[in-house]
Amino acid sequence: MRAYLKQPWAIIAILAWFLGTLSLGDIIDQGYWNLRFKASGRGADQTVVLVPVDASRGAREWTQDDDARLLGAIRSANPRAVYYDPRTIDRFGPSLLAQMAALRGKLTIVVRGTYSQLNGASFQVPGNLEAVGAKAVASAWQTNLWLYVQSSPYLFRQNGQEFPAFSSAVAGRASSSSGYFAPDFRINPRTVPSIPARELLGRSLNASLLTGKIVVVSHVSNAPDQMVSYYGRAGKFDPVYVDIAAASRMHSTIAPSLSGFPLLAVLLLALYAARRISRSRLRILAYVCLSIMLFIAPAAAQALGAFTRPRESFVAVAIYGSMRLWSKWRRKLRETSQSGLPNFVALNQEKGLAECDIVVGVIARYEEFLASIPGDLHGECARQIARRFAVGCGARTIYHGEAGFFAWSEPARPADQQLEHLEGMRALFAAPLLVGGHMFDTNVHFGLDRNYSLDGQSRINTALASASEALRDGRPVELFQADRLANAAWELSLLARIDEGMRNGDIWLAYQPQWDYRESRISGAEALIRWNDPVRGPIRPDEFILQAERAGRIDALTYWVLEQAIGAAEDFNAIGPRFQTSINLSAQLVDKPALISSVSEIVRRRGIDCRLITVEVTETASLYDRVAAIHNLRQLQAMGFRLSIDDFGTGEASLLYLAELPSDELKLDRQFVSRIVHHERERHIVRSTIKLAHALGQTVVAEGIEDLATFDLLRKLGCDAGQGYYIGRPETLSQLRARCLGKGGGLRGTA
Repeated sequence: MRAYLKQPWAIIAILAWFLGTLSLGDIIDQGYWNLRFKASGRGADQTVVLVPVDASRGAREWTQDDDARLLGAIRSANPRAVYYDPRTIDRFGPSLLAQMAALRGKLTIVVRGTYSQLNGASFQVPGNLEAVGAKAVASAWQTNLWLYVQSSPYLFRQNGQEFPAFSSAVAGRASSSSGYFAPDFRINPRTVPSIPARELLGRSLNASLLTGKIVVVSHVSNAPDQMVSYYGRAGKFDPVYVDIAAASRMHSTIAPSLSGFPLLAVLLLALYAARRISRSRLRILAYVCLSIMLFIAPAAAQALGAFTRPRESFVAVAIYGSMRLWSKWRRKLRETSQSGLPNFVALNQEKGLAECDIVVGVIARYEEFLASIPGDLHGECARQIARRFAVGCGARTIYHGEAGFFAWSEPARPADQQLEHLEGMRALFAAPLLVGGHMFDTNVHFGLDRNYSLDGQSRINTALASASEALRDGRPVELFQADRLANAAWELSLLARIDEGMRNGDIWLAYQPQWDYRESRISGAEALIRWNDPVRGPIRPDEFILQAERAGRIDALTYWVLEQAIGAAEDFNAIGPRFQTSINLSAQLVDKPALISSVSEIVRRRGIDCRLITVEVTETASLYDRVAAIHNLRQLQAMGFRLSIDDFGTGEASLLYLAELPSDELKLDRQFVSRIVHHERERHIVRSTIKLAHALGQTVVAEGIEDLATFDLLRKLGCDAGQGYYIGRPETLSQLRARCLGKGGGLRGTA
């Protein structure tokens, strides 16, 4: 069963159902049906005449005696039937009872109240209704959050009594005993025939206009909380207008209110079938037809008498379209725009890379080749070079970078055999390269990485550096040695390089979103520093941050991050609900005397509300002076900053931190979070930690959430917020802003 739930179609169906149950679903339905019925203008049944009693108008207060006189005037016109809707009358007076008795056989009392599928009916029934000897019907419309009329049951039950629906009784369908009906919103409530009660009693209108008609006497209200909205019509209406409009169409068609799941099921089957069409144009045509069907089907079903919800289907299409766009974007990211070959991002994601050698081949004067041929041949040039590499190394996939760099992975061999193998591959490029009638002599140089303990991206970077060095020095092959990572020149010039990177944008902040379980939205993000060096390429944060700490140069970098995070916090909190931005504070900086004065100056200059910033105390270095560190953290907390203990549960970030350091939040380390689904021990640890934090008045953020099962389990365990690739990868400020604005902070899913 779990395997089926992981299928894309199951995910779409579940998300469509879930999002459809939220208020978002009502907005979708309202937009669709308002558009659908806006142009409709059918008139109401002219055999039903409304006599509204508007007690708010007139020179004197309206009384029960006025109601009695009104019923007498209507009785003299010999109507077919009379429905009396008194609204707030608790008991009928003598004069009113006398007129009701005179209308015996024609009179029906309307009682109004509230109704929900969960709680049933609740009506205020006049105390002496039995003395009238008249039948009673009920009116209570189910509405959505925005008071748009949805549906009504045919029969109401309360305290053992049964009341037919007012609309179905007027339409002659009061015998229906189950199910629901919805109004035909093509009927315009404003077309209900109406004769004001005061004009009728004032004899300014001829009462014979009511002869043979169904007359509805109703005490209408102009109070906003007693009125309802109606699809396709501006403004609000007293419910009696909806009752009569609904009765007008029921003469020919019963309109049951259906869920949106039949339409959703048909849509998903159609999407699945369209997805399997191999020809691109036919597939696009099928998608266009499905889109048209999605707009037409609910309206067609409604015309036939079945009122269905389009919300789930629209949400499903939005999710499916987003998944398709995401897939295409990922594919574009993994492939170069011209050659169609996968790039180095794809190489980094290759499985089993840790046990293989990484080889980068660079073609000398490659950019000169491209400059001398038309642009439409650039891709063919790269593909021909890749084919030669594939023939020589036997690799299934050759990855294409920029400036003539090509890479692949090979099975690990002894170093001398691998170097001899690469030397032999150079013979493949002895023959000239022929591209579209253009001939070039080629010369290739190789960079080789055999440092299996490093991560994939670092190994690719080292192989790239080795290939560049081989090209520069004219050597066939350059083998990268791990000890070159920690070169003295880099450390001695680290501060200057960091300053330059912050100025020119090589150093920047990525933002990884955090999901608030209680509010079900992206409510914050952690600012993560990134460095794309022009020469070395992407540099892992733990490499240069660790070196900056060792060199005592972490201050400037931290304050720069704070400045950027303040800008992000101001940006997000100006466009939506409260958004918390988190920054990392090195443990080496926590106990420094100048910390508080430097932060205070930044806060004063920027005028930021410190409560919008969370400071995470990291453990990249141990605390040297715990007394000073605790004092500084309390000062930060007094300024309004929220304090978080990062990587809780590992190393120093344990119960000792929790006991000594002032904090508002704990961040559970990914080592525990990633194992809670399948390992009971870690699950108990996380559960206990959450309870402990809550007992101490702290919130809990879980890091490393990479799948739906972990996400849902943390919700059940009471976790307050989550962070990880399942919720969202680190991204630029503009990307995160667009994401929050475009989808309400929705989940990215398996991004």
